[in-house]
Amino acid sequence: MHYVRAVLATVVALALTWVLNTKHGDLPPSGKLLSPFRGFWQNGEAADAFPEQQTLQLPGLQLPVQVRFDDKRVPHIFAQNDHDLYYTQGYLTAQDRLWQMDFITHVAAGRLSEIVGPARLETDRFFRRMGLPFGAQKSLDSVMTDPLVRGILTSYSAGVNAYIGTLTPKTMPFEYKLLDYAPEPWSPLKCSLILKYMAFDLSGRSDDLRLSNALAKYGPAVVKDLFPSYPVQEEPIVPVGTPLDFQPLPVPPTPPGFSAAMSGKVPQNEPDPELGSNNFAVSGAKSASGFPLLANDPHLQLNLPSIWYQVQLAAPGVNVYGVSIPGVPFAIIGFNEQVAWGVTNVAADVLDWYQIKFRDNTRREYWHAGRWKPVRRVVEHIKVRGQPDRLDTVLYTHHGPIVYDRPEKPFLAQTPIAHAMRWTAHDAANEFQTFYRLNRAHNYQDYTAALSTYGAPAQNFIFASADKDIAIWPNGRFPLKWRDQGKFILDGTDPAYDWQGWIPAAQNPHVKNPPRNFVASANQFSTGPDYPYYLNWDYGDGSYDRSHRINERLTAMSQVTPDSLRMLQNDNLNVTAQQLMPRLLELAAGPANGDTLIAANSPEARVLTEMRRWNYHYTADALAPSVYDLWYSNLIKRIWSDDFGLQATGLEMRVPSRDRNKQLLLHQENSRWIDDQRTPQRETLPQLVRRSLRFATDSLTRKYGPIGPKWAWKNQKSTDILHMLQIPGFGHMDLDCGGGAGIVNATTNRTGPSWRMVVALGPQVKAYGVFPGGQSGNPGSAAYDDMLETWRVGKLNELVFLRTAGEANPRVRAAWTLAK
Repeated sequence: MHYVRAVLATVVALALTWVLNTKHGDLPPSGKLLSPFRGFWQNGEAADAFPEQQTLQLPGLQLPVQVRFDDKRVPHIFAQNDHDLYYTQGYLTAQDRLWQMDFITHVAAGRLSEIVGPARLETDRFFRRMGLPFGAQKSLDSVMTDPLVRGILTSYSAGVNAYIGTLTPKTMPFEYKLLDYAPEPWSPLKCSLILKYMAFDLSGRSDDLRLSNALAKYGPAVVKDLFPSYPVQEEPIVPVGTPLDFQPLPVPPTPPGFSAAMSGKVPQNEPDPELGSNNFAVSGAKSASGFPLLANDPHLQLNLPSIWYQVQLAAPGVNVYGVSIPGVPFAIIGFNEQVAWGVTNVAADVLDWYQIKFRDNTRREYWHAGRWKPVRRVVEHIKVRGQPDRLDTVLYTHHGPIVYDRPEKPFLAQTPIAHAMRWTAHDAANEFQTFYRLNRAHNYQDYTAALSTYGAPAQNFIFASADKDIAIWPNGRFPLKWRDQGKFILDGTDPAYDWQGWIPAAQNPHVKNPPRNFVASANQFSTGPDYPYYLNWDYGDGSYDRSHRINERLTAMSQVTPDSLRMLQNDNLNVTAQQLMPRLLELAAGPANGDTLIAANSPEARVLTEMRRWNYHYTADALAPSVYDLWYSNLIKRIWSDDFGLQATGLEMRVPSRDRNKQLLLHQENSRWIDDQRTPQRETLPQLVRRSLRFATDSLTRKYGPIGPKWAWKNQKSTDILHMLQIPGFGHMDLDCGGGAGIVNATTNRTGPSWRMVVALGPQVKAYGVFPGGQSGNPGSAAYDDMLETWRVGKLNELVFLRTAGEANPRVRAAWTLAK
């Protein structure tokens, strides 16, 4: 009996040990996670745990490296050569952000399933079918032929791996413990994957399918009216009338079939089934110092750990401060003693879809240029945690991958079935060389030379120098297209629809030292209709509002200081509301036309009183933005849902832009689109305005009670900054801040300024910046979110820029030496 009990106890103990140390579905291995010796308890970091003096022995270094850390734990790296500089950048970035950078590469490579199991299988299939790993490898193969870039990527990867080599189960970042896996060795391919993920985030979507569906349903006249190729209100980045400094190339001719379809002379067959940013620079003629100032605030999804990582990189030939993308060397946005630069997204049309004609159901050949061509078949091996590997065959034409070759529900609804994708992110380019040169730039010539190797995602590179130059280039690899090529799905059988070449880099849109003494971008149109090449027909919805407000304020400014630009970054005026609110108030007042008017003492009447005294600013405590946001969005839904909604039409279509909706509401009260085709009676615009107002009032009343302080915009918007895994308690919810979509301070519920920076050029450069988080990716560290409050209230930290490692500065808190 004693033996039986002993055996049973042993079996139970072994089973319990296995259960507690094994991941079960989405549940972490609780034994390892809760272990006091190696579990998450070990990730807590005491406030004084960061060593002030330390010497690290890193065998990959060639010469000693001096690192100074300031009070925000920003590393200031002083190396004696490029190898050691980027080796150290890789090591220190991994020390703070290893899990974040590793996780993003798994997303981009379509490898989440091997970490979390089958729940992410469709995500993995999508990213592989979109060709992110294909594009990353293609770009890497190209850049590794550049000895300079090859050396930097190799050094950076070695630094990351040096840090990985120091980890033990006890010191592993918390997320590895939670998900129960370990980091694999870093490689240059992972750096390339991160850039391709950014390309997807900023240029990996299109409305080709939705516009083609609209064209098939309503015809070319309606599409030209509702989706014009240039808006009524626009203030392009390069002002209209800016003289060209080049001789344009001939533009490819528009295929006769496309012209016929857009004229309505032939039927169009139905095809098979908000991020924004600002940057601006003012010349010395406008500044108080007589030198240029530059500001940048790229708007992206707000997460913890933060998207950016601050760093100073100094070695012979370079001393630059800025923010890097964890997992990629260099400063991506930043400044040195001579120049500053920043970026916003261009939103050019660099992703097109081609309808493919297969020879038969085997899908091994497709028709193009009068003959059958072979389909290249790539078998993707997807590892799935806890299950057998999955094999997924992706078909490639000369255009690119066929993301979905058979009918299935797409990962993104606007992805067409049986269509090949042509995308600039699949082409080789040397973005690494661009940032290497920008980090070392001394003047405008260095800046333009750096931009010449940049490919994707296309960015508005703004520039200012101590030489008193300012400039902006909407820059990237832009295909040479005929007008509106790619606005709709293209004919994949006719070579006239193929991309015919590239706009020369020197002929990308640009302006230097304009007469108005400032340059600016807010994701609006890069150019006016006078630019000789086609870049896109549609840019960020609400980008006009931000660009108009920025241009308006910069035009009026004089004696500009860094604080002037900081305040502009935090501007909360809603231009669309300013234009539309008087009209909405007028329409809400009548006439009745068979509809119930708003009673004098009704909740809607009290809301209208509040709206009449609104100054159109989206401040945190204002009530009117909560009303307007619901009122306007519900009105647009009532106007278009019967004509363009998926439920009503069965088709994926988009609604007209904000610019087109303004024209409708301001000037086209009797438009055919006002009436709801699903009802027997004819609706009028005043009726829809009142019904939308009632909807907004009822929604807010149900949520917060009668109109009062609880209706504040900060409550309705509810800005949340979540951990990348959305772990409860590891983010910050319901931040008290203003801003909103289409506003210069474009802080929404989940997106906003991911980095605010202002740089004052001059004899001694000074700069200010902040991002919503902290330098550390460890939730148990005080440096995880210590800059969040500064960001929330719209302030900036002065950035510590050291000329030498030995320079005295009261904000330097730690001095490390790294040696082999």
